[in-house]
Amino acid sequence: MTGLFEPDGRYVPVTAIEIGPCVVTQVKTKARDGYNALQLNFGSKLEKRINRPMKGHLAKSGLSTGATLGEVPVDNPEDFKPGQVISPGIFQVGEKVDITGITKGRGFSGVIKRHGFHGGKKTHGSHSHRIPGSVGCSATPSKVIKGKKLPGRYGYARKTIRNLTIVDIREDQYLLLLKGAVPGPKTGLIRVTKTKARQ
Repeated sequence: MTGLFEPDGRYVPVTAIEIGPCVVTQVKTKARDGYNALQLNFGSKLEKRINRPMKGHLAKSGLSTGATLGEVPVDNPEDFKPGQVISPGIFQVGEKVDITGITKGRGFSGVIKRHGFHGGKKTHGSHSHRIPGSVGCSATPSKVIKGKKLPGRYGYARKTIRNLTIVDIREDQYLLLLKGAVPGPKTGLIRVTKTKARQ
């Protein structure tokens, strides 16, 4: 994350996102595949780490290497062709987007870190500083209710942040600057979609 000063002098916290170059590797149509979509490739990796079926698939779009494939639905697949590069110009400054990613994994965590419990007394012989406390019921129903907040794996979950505003677009660097934070680590993969108007 970083920040920008707007023309009126306000300081805006922004997240810089690299969104390209994304190359069309396959065009899927309703007649052939049952739905309209584009398969896009983002990034690259060592050619020796790509198996031969994938090399053949990428070669159809003029790529010798690739890293991540993903699909995006489109209404008019006939307007695209393999090898075409999707530029950040499809977005506009001031437009709202939704960001979907995998949050940072924090491993097996206790209730204070995972759920924000306050914890027990810190002095006078208390042995319940960070434990969850009593979790079960009495004689009826004499079990732990499903959904009880307990220790467990925290993070590494799919999360969508909605209605983030595009502050700036730098097409030559394939960068989007979004107002606010996005889920995941610095090197994480995310999906950027235009926010749909809600009824």
